[in-house]
Amino acid sequence: MESAFRETCLPDLKVIETFGAGSDGPAGWPPHHARLLVTCQRLGIDPDLAALDAIPSLRFDGPSRVRLTIDQTGQVAITSAPMAANPGSWIIAKAPVVLDATNPWRQVKTTHRAIYDDARAALPAGVDELIFINGNGHLAEGTITNVFVEVDGILRTPPVSDGALPGILRAKMIADNRAEAGYLTWDDLVQSPRIYVGNSLRGLIPARVI
Repeated sequence: MESAFRETCLPDLKVIETFGAGSDGPAGWPPHHARLLVTCQRLGIDPDLAALDAIPSLRFDGPSRVRLTIDQTGQVAITSAPMAANPGSWIIAKAPVVLDATNPWRQVKTTHRAIYDDARAALPAGVDELIFINGNGHLAEGTITNVFVEVDGILRTPPVSDGALPGILRAKMIADNRAEAGYLTWDDLVQSPRIYVGNSLRGLIPARVI
């Protein structure tokens, strides 16, 4: 395990990947697979590779949300639930807690995410997502999404150095030249003609601020 994680690692820590699946199998599994292997390596976890190799064969009767976890012994567990249709848009607001972008746990997707879970559990009425600001006053990410903001005609998303999780959708948007990484402020978001939040499970969701 990297020293940056060792002192603050929770005893019940698990690596997480969440993705969609249906009758054709998991959607976009390869990048999820790659990310969790990198996370396991950084955390010193030796995952059950045979269990991971079986993931592409998963099939479901209808669109499903699949949650895969790997504990510190490498054991893989999978749960699933029917996936609801995407909303037409989301209402977003500023998270009340400042996010520490220097915290190495922001770079990996694990159960070490109390700041996000607590914020999501306390969503104000009528709000679908909260956007975190870091100590430098830059946008970081949402509780379960990356954020994309149009600035001067270009869709921009916060860099990982500002506390953004290296999301699967985010990486694809950048690779496809549909977005670029760059610093964003709350004023940029409020003044933008186009705002989206999203992840690989839900895709891009148009958003507006209250």
